[in-house]
Parts: sequence; C-alpha cells; structure tokens
Amino acid sequence: MAFRSRELSVLAYANGFTLWHYRTDDRLETLTRRPGVAGGGYFDAAREMLRSGDQIIVNLVEDGRITVANLAVIAVGGAGSVEVTTIGASLERPASGGAAAA
Repeated sequence: MAFRSRELSVLAYANGFTLWHYRTDDRLETLTRRPGVAGGGYFDAAREMLRSGDQIIVNLVEDGRITVANLAVIAVGGAGSVEVTTIGASLERPASGGAAAA
C-alpha cells in the first residue's frame, strides 16, 4: 500500500517538535526503507509537515498481530525525501496475565 495522509495525525507539538500517530496495514520494513531504494521514501508525501527530530508512533499489523513501532524522522531532504528509522518496536504479544513477556 501507499502512504495515506488521512492516517497521519498530530498527538503533541512543542518547541518545534511534533509527535505524530500513523495507522497502516503496511509492514514496518516498508515504512523504513531508505529513500532512493526501490519502494523507499514511504513518508515523502508528508514532507511539507515532517521535520528532522519528529517522532511517529505507528500502529500496524505484522504477521497477523497488531504492532506498535516508534519511528524518528532523521532527514527531510531538499529533494523532498523523508528518511525515518526505528527507535523502538513492540513486536511481542503480552503474556496471558497481561504483562509483557520476559
């Protein structure tokens, strides 16, 4: 799938920093592929809104389960490319007691 701007929303903004939320059915690998690589630059369409240092909390589905990933915008190029990297991801399902698996 492709980036859908209606799924990107601001959660908080302060001092030039924006915390975003994005929901997608795309895989994390697709979202973080570097610009210039085939299929890369997933967030390029949002280049007018995103800035280096912004963070994006992403809800997505990986292998049939809901996943939360935290991305950092590390570059917004002059040519309009947006590069993101994973700064943390929760790919583990909680244990049956509700606590995270050890």
